[in-house]
Amino acid sequence: MPRSSRVTHTLQSGRRIVRDGLPRRRWQDLYHVFMTISWPRLFAAFAGFFVVFNLLFAMIYSLQATDIARLNPPGFWGRFFFSVETLATVGYGDMYPQTVFAHIVASVEIFTGMMSLALIAGMMFARFSRPTARILFARHAVIRPLDGAPTLMLRAANERHNVIMEAQAHLRLVRDEQSIEGYRIRRIHDLRLRRSEQPAFLFGWTLLHTLAPDSPLAGATLKSLQADNALLILTLVGIDETTGQTLMARQEYSAEMLRWQHTFADILSTGADGVDHFDYAKFHDIVPLD
Repeated sequence: MPRSSRVTHTLQSGRRIVRDGLPRRRWQDLYHVFMTISWPRLFAAFAGFFVVFNLLFAMIYSLQATDIARLNPPGFWGRFFFSVETLATVGYGDMYPQTVFAHIVASVEIFTGMMSLALIAGMMFARFSRPTARILFARHAVIRPLDGAPTLMLRAANERHNVIMEAQAHLRLVRDEQSIEGYRIRRIHDLRLRRSEQPAFLFGWTLLHTLAPDSPLAGATLKSLQADNALLILTLVGIDETTGQTLMARQEYSAEMLRWQHTFADILSTGADGVDHFDYAKFHDIVPLD
């Protein structure tokens, strides 16, 4: 039976969640592991496999002392470098197998090495070709009066100098609630945005949710949201105009990241030459209302 594991997740809002009791099957899910670990750890894993693989075959070649002709340097390290050349199918011509045993081992190594190199190349291609969104989210969300009603405002921007076509935004509220039977349950509520679609997402996008009487956030306060372990989840999905790939991005806001009676600093200004300027150095700035 697979051994259970403890996994700690740190949400973007800073909250930590620990999962216990799930079976540990890392060796059965290597693709996901290699797709999620950092680049330095990925290169270190491949380098470690390369060294261990060639050390293992060098030990096998050492079972017969005269299996490799013109061994240079003599001894174990000569067999190690011969294994490296065989794995890469380089074949410099200086060293070569001269016994049936060595030919069989070399054939097995070439076959195994070709399969391994194909898997490594496929993994590297998958990592490099994976679409990544460069979406900048404001560190805080603000709640302020707008058009005569309290409104939740969130801000996002496209960090790349390209267009995200048909961008769609979805905002959800996740919080603990109690049923009429007294059962504690964590529920997800969809928060309706004034505009949830952007045909061409290039610069900035301010997303608005009105705290109307039918809104799940109507009457909410900082203390009530904290008591309910509330969390806002904003997701953006769109199509990269350059590559045609689907991009996805997500940002989470805990109750502590909401600012009542504040507004975002204006990042758009028009110069004397009539040219619009976006100052993203002020993107995260918020100012209190008078």
